[in-house]
Amino acid sequence: MSHIMEIMGKTRVVVKDGEVIEVGDSEIEWCPLIAKLSGVQKITSEEVKKNVESKISNFGMFTAKRQLLEHDTFVAFGASEIMMSSLRSGSLEATVTACDGAGTVISNNPDLVQGIGGRMSGLIKTEPIEDVINGIQKFGGIVLDTKTAAIDPVSGVTKAADLGYKKIAVTVANSKTAKKLRKLEAELELDLIVIAVHVTGVSKEEAQDLLENSDLVISCASKYIRELAKPLIQIAAAIPLFVITQKGKELVIERAKDLKSQILITTTELPVIPRHKQPRELK
Repeated sequence: MSHIMEIMGKTRVVVKDGEVIEVGDSEIEWCPLIAKLSGVQKITSEEVKKNVESKISNFGMFTAKRQLLEHDTFVAFGASEIMMSSLRSGSLEATVTACDGAGTVISNNPDLVQGIGGRMSGLIKTEPIEDVINGIQKFGGIVLDTKTAAIDPVSGVTKAADLGYKKIAVTVANSKTAKKLRKLEAELELDLIVIAVHVTGVSKEEAQDLLENSDLVISCASKYIRELAKPLIQIAAAIPLFVITQKGKELVIERAKDLKSQILITTTELPVIPRHKQPRELK
């Protein structure tokens, strides 16, 4: 039973039966967020392997022991943290995200959404793990395809709409999916929040299309997202979260209400990209 994810500079990692069996090369050498969270100053295959093995042993990722509920946060304004806060406040009714061992998941449980997404990087492919699927269902989540664990945001949103949800957040990793979701939003009269993630290495055209079809874009190590973004709000300077629309702005404000830490709010021309804080090298 194999799973593929991209993590730490879009390094491709293959996990089979709870063991890391393949690790590729990172597209970047240094990331300020990774350095802050894990102390890694140079991204190597060995460091990536250790990171994924830690996720497997500590949180059960890619195994039947997957930890699914979480209310603690890892970053202030990550995608899962923003969705969690907005579900709590009622600004969102449901989310459509991807989970290892289950594929696309529809949920209105804030702790489940954070548990699934808080430690998740770019999940490329996964296979069904019965205990993970059962756990998600136990906590009120709905797995789109229990037989194949397919990752399909468009079908996930369609299913969420069939269940009666209108205010839905969905994570995407490419503009083709984002465009389909915008079309679906109009057809089904939804209030959709599209959150673009995992954008390291996208082309200039792809970056522009993502910015035009998303409400929130997490910039990762993308040179072109930074270059082309014209945000209403920017969160952070090293790995900026760009808030593109008014709808996205409202969700970020809901997240800010949840934070216990101090927050600096100022006005300036955006984006603000201090060179010394950026991943090396931007792709």
